[in-house]
Formats: sequence, structure tokens, C-alpha cells
Amino acid sequence: MTSAPARLVARSRAGLAAGLHRVRGGLALAVQAGLGAGIAWFLAHDVIGRPAPFFAPIAAVITLASSVGQRARRTVELVIGVAIGIGIGDALILLIGSGPWQIGLVVLLAILVATAVGGGTPLVVQSASSAVLVATLTSASGLPWTRFFDALVGGGVGLVVMTVLLPLNPLSVVRRAADPALRALADGLHDVATGLRARDRDEIEATLVRLRAAETSFAAFSTAVTAARENVAFAPARWHTRGALAQYVDGAAQVTYALRNVRVLIRRVSTGLGDEEKMPPVLATAIELLGDAVDLLRQEWARADEPLAARERALGAVAEAAKAYDEGVGFSGGVVVAQIRSTATDLLRASGVDFAEAPRLVRRAAGWHNRPRATRRSGRRPPSPGHT
Repeated sequence: MTSAPARLVARSRAGLAAGLHRVRGGLALAVQAGLGAGIAWFLAHDVIGRPAPFFAPIAAVITLASSVGQRARRTVELVIGVAIGIGIGDALILLIGSGPWQIGLVVLLAILVATAVGGGTPLVVQSASSAVLVATLTSASGLPWTRFFDALVGGGVGLVVMTVLLPLNPLSVVRRAADPALRALADGLHDVATGLRARDRDEIEATLVRLRAAETSFAAFSTAVTAARENVAFAPARWHTRGALAQYVDGAAQVTYALRNVRVLIRRVSTGLGDEEKMPPVLATAIELLGDAVDLLRQEWARADEPLAARERALGAVAEAAKAYDEGVGFSGGVVVAQIRSTATDLLRASGVDFAEAPRLVRRAAGWHNRPRATRRSGRRPPSPGHT
């Protein structure tokens, strides 16, 4: 039995390793933001001659650090937000003076105006923060257009840094985001297979909870794909990564669909076990093969290989699941078979198989490609030759 100090040391090491991993992941963005802030201040203060261009480095940092994905759009929102905040702040402070209630009123009106023009969160936040700065730093205030110009300089510097000077490697960013999402899905399928073999409903429910929590990893994957697509489009230095990146870009949505189908599958497995329904062992085998397919997809994407092994394993899962009809399944078991086929279809499409070809391959693997249409719709196996 492991002692308490040993467990504490192990947790400390794991926490330190996780922290170092996060630092490595954020280092490039931190360097970008630091460089952008310094260049923005230098241009606005030393080149253009602004005495206190604090909005320039602020705009550069916000553009780089807060706008991963859709940076061009958010930079526009940033500049518009600064304009709204500065305009309202300068006008009201000139009319009613400064003080606690004046600051509150300035922020209230800045947010209402930003919301009225249809701004997103960056625009609303920047409008409010700009209004506060104008209302509280009146000694640093000059003509409104000068602060607006500072923000424009900072936003422009941020875009130049991210596209020309220090463009992030989009392939590395996407790989880091995809890895935990795909691992969570593969582990979830393997855990369900283990729980099904043991008919352990508690383990099945615990797996479902873990996959629900994995939604954040899939959201991060989707965000990284969006940012990478934009980065490649605007950064010539990263155009060479387009081929390898295309696998992630084209497959991200399909992997998310697979997650949803797997969650339905897990709920139906739990229901079947709760109803003490017969669950043939081939179902656990098929689910395990799906987990293998996801893990192989993760590895082949990371190597920029065509995911041939992932496709083969996904179709193997379909073939195993089809055997369940021979052994006999109830309603929940039939739904599990259907979800295995749906998940396999999603994985095939994620691996680059044509949208229409994927279901044909799945039907062939299940032995359905020669069946009458009415039988396909009913979900029942036709009688085998020699049976009535």
C-alpha cells in the first residue's frame, strides 16, 4: 500500500509537470504579447511622439492575448470599443466632472452603447475599461482622437507581431489542443468496454460524467482550429503547415459529433444494464475497438500520416457489433449497435473519408450492403440462408 508521503510526492510531481506543460504551451503567446507591448509603446512614444500612449501597449496585449481566433474581427471591436469609451468618458467628464457616481454613469452608458451597436464581449469590456481610464486618468488625457490613435497603433502592432514577426506554429497549437480531447474520448470508450464486460453500471455512469467534463477540451480543440485556420491564412511563414493542419481542420467537427454519439451510446449501455438486458460480449469488444480507432487517429494525425489504421479499426468495431444480432439483443442493445455504427461513420469522415462513402463502408462492414431497403429501415437482420 502506498504511504501518504509517497502519494503527496507523486501528486506534487504531477502538479509540477502539469504546470511546466502549461508554461511551455503559453510561452510563445507570452513572448508575442511582451514584444507587441514594447513595440507599440516605442512607436507611439518615441517615433510618433505621444507623451503617455498607454492605450497602445494595452491594445497590443489585448489583441494578442485575448483574441486567439478571429483576431482581425476582435481587433476591430477593440478599436471601436476604445472609441466609444473615450468619447462617452470625455464628453461626460467635461459636462459633469469626475467622482464616484460620474464614473459609474460613464461605465453604464459605455456598456449600453456598446451593446446597442451589437458588440460582443471584447467590445463591451473595452468600452467600459476605456471609459474608466478616461474618467480616472484625466491628467493623462489629451484630445480624444489621440487615445483612439494609440489604440489603433497597438492593435496594428499586435496583428503584425502575430502574422509576420512571431507567428505561432498553428500545427503545434492544434496538436496540443487535440491531444487531450482525443485521449479523453479514447479512454472513455475503453472504460465503457471494461465496465460493460463487468456489468458495472457505476463505472459506466462515472465514465459518462468524465466525458461530459471533456466538453471543455473539445471546445478548446475547436477554438484552436479556428485560430489556426486564421493564422495560416494571414501568416505567410506558416503556409507550409497547411497540408498537415488540414487533417485537424477537416476532422474537428466530426470528432465532436463522435463524442455526442458516444455519450448516447453510454447512456443506453447504462439503461440496458439497469434493465438487466442481455448485452453480448461482442458489444464490449466493438466499443473497445472504437476506442482504439480514436487513439490511432490521434497518433496518425500527430505524425501527419493518412489515418489508415484508424479507419480499419473503426470498421472492425462495426463488424464486431453486427455479430450482436446473431447472439440476440434487446432494445438498448440494438441502440448501442446503431450508435457504434454512427460513431464509426463520424470517425471515418474525420479520417478523411468522403461524406457519402463513409456510411457505405460502414454498411459493408456490417454486412448490410446487399440487404433489402425495408430490412435496413427496420434494423432487423434478414433470415440467414436455410432459415425460415
